[in-house]
Amino acid sequence: MNVIDNQTANMCPNCRDNDLVWDPVTGEIVCRKCGLVIVDAFLNTGPERAAFTKSEDASRRRVGSPPTYLMSDKGLPTAILQISRDSYGKKIPPDTWQQMYRLKKLQNRFGGAPNNERNLLRAFSTINTLTDRLHIPANTAERAAIIYRKALKKGIVSGRSIAGIATASLYAACRITHIPRTIEEFGELSTIGTQNIARCYRALLTELSLTMPLPEATLNIPRIASRVGITLDTQNKAVEILREAKRQKITAGKDPMGLAAAAIYLACVRNGETRTQKTIAQASGVTAVTIRNRYKELDLISRAREKNTYAVTLQSRR
Repeated sequence: MNVIDNQTANMCPNCRDNDLVWDPVTGEIVCRKCGLVIVDAFLNTGPERAAFTKSEDASRRRVGSPPTYLMSDKGLPTAILQISRDSYGKKIPPDTWQQMYRLKKLQNRFGGAPNNERNLLRAFSTINTLTDRLHIPANTAERAAIIYRKALKKGIVSGRSIAGIATASLYAACRITHIPRTIEEFGELSTIGTQNIARCYRALLTELSLTMPLPEATLNIPRIASRVGITLDTQNKAVEILREAKRQKITAGKDPMGLAAAAIYLACVRNGETRTQKTIAQASGVTAVTIRNRYKELDLISRAREKNTYAVTLQSRR
């Protein structure tokens, strides 16, 4: 029993005494003098108490985990723990005990989830595995779970691989949230292959009418730069090169990863950092031929910009 402050609850309406206590087990506010139950569901809005061990965390926790779409029951399960006693610790009658035993048995068998629970469990297991291995943020995984639920509701999963639709949903979520992950990376970590993922991805786009944003080549700069080990100045130089190329409208229809790799190679050449085309190609997953082709186009744009900037500077000085 915890003593309730006078500011939290009023005095007892029966005996006008302010000696009130709160029972944390039942959530009731009771008058200590006459025993009148004043509030039967008191909400404690005070701060959480610090917990340093698992037992303290279990005993002091007042709320559960937030709802999530990555669980078949969305994180709101129905749990039947003990069947021999009620919430007050009193023994229940034998008839009620047998009924609760049957309910608990059915709960453990079916989980109280819809008929598609097994489908959702397999799909979310695939999404969680790929999320961990590809270091994808949690909000993107949540978006993938929402996309998969829509696909399952619309019947897109019927006749197709569950793992394929789940992987395609995660890839689509990465595209929507601007997470730079290629479909080849999903294909390497998945057992169904890149072509199957691509087919499932196209089915999601068609059936769910998903609108994908245009891929940004600049998002791939940090990934490639961390693998080849270049400085921050060179990364910023590569971003400037890509932004100028986008203003000149030469990036349309070209592979973002190839543009990013060529921009990094050009920035390394300009800043004097020795990195070969082969090294950058291996880090980005594109060929050295692609880097050379994109490098020529970006180099022309960059030189034209520097020439125009130099001419404007001379004209301003005159």
